[in-house]
Amino acid sequence: MNVAVVGLGFGAAFVPIYKRHPFVGRVAVSDQNPKLLAEVADRHGIEDRFESLEAVLADDRYDAVHLLTPIPAHADQTVAVLESGRHCACAVPTATSLADLRRIVSVQAATGKNYMLMETAIYDRAFLYVREMLDRGEFGRLTFMAGQYFQDIEGDYPAYWRALPPMHYATHSLSPLLALAGRRATHVACLGSGRLRADIQEPDGTRFPLQSALFRLEESDVIIQLTRSWFQVARQYTEAWSLYGEDRSFEWQQLDHEDPVLCTLEPLQPGQRGRDTSAIRVDVPYRSDLYPPELAEFARGWHGGSHPHLVHEFVLSCIESRPSAINAVTAANWTAAGICANDSSLRDGAVVEIPGF
Repeated sequence: MNVAVVGLGFGAAFVPIYKRHPFVGRVAVSDQNPKLLAEVADRHGIEDRFESLEAVLADDRYDAVHLLTPIPAHADQTVAVLESGRHCACAVPTATSLADLRRIVSVQAATGKNYMLMETAIYDRAFLYVREMLDRGEFGRLTFMAGQYFQDIEGDYPAYWRALPPMHYATHSLSPLLALAGRRATHVACLGSGRLRADIQEPDGTRFPLQSALFRLEESDVIIQLTRSWFQVARQYTEAWSLYGEDRSFEWQQLDHEDPVLCTLEPLQPGQRGRDTSAIRVDVPYRSDLYPPELAEFARGWHGGSHPHLVHEFVLSCIESRPSAINAVTAANWTAAGICANDSSLRDGAVVEIPGF
């Protein structure tokens, strides 16, 4: 299949992966910045260059488009790609309103073309490691799940980032937990914490530097606690999540240079008050065995080695004519949880029902 990569800031990292994938033929690149477009295309020896998505969609040689464009454009561009008869991969978030989520789900169903949310956290090496342990039953019954996503975006970010509620960009820490639980979130209560400084407050934008939420899961006694921040928090960047079971638990590392922690609750001994817990740090492997060997050089890349996994799943799902692992319905369910969490925070923590797709 032939693929066009649209948006070459973050998107430049995906270009060589598509070029090396054994099931991909032509690769095109597109960006509105002519200098960046030329630099990326020249670096990777790409002839097909477009300065707009519209120009890409006017060329019938391409079967699929990977969108890595500004967040406000995601919904309209996704619909345009699908309605053009092409498969669509898109960076997070899927959209920033429930109406746009419904629109994307509807258009995808009508066109029959593949949609995949390119959520890096679902193919991070830690997620793959924990998922296999969970499948083997090593955690026992789950008791609690927690996520923390701290990022400071002061400085040279576009204004739309500053206006974006933290929970609208929560999937990096929320989606791994929803995927591991195998459940969608049905209800949320969320509070905003702190107040944005006047110099970074955007008109009609979020007023909270941090939001913290509790999510109820469908047909489950387990809850997810998630804290998400953009500003005014003195914390090293982290897209963290932790999972707690009655037998074992996995905790994300506190600092970048550390390894995550695996805790095991030991058997209760006669006469003992409380059970002992052992804890070890685990060197989580990269899983280059899960995709073609041609992509092995990208195994230790950005976002926990997730990029070649994402590309391979998107390409393979299109070729095999099956829904992708993070299809339009799954993406809408994950994204809606954050949208509704923000709504709850604007209503002083009122419980909000999260629609299912």
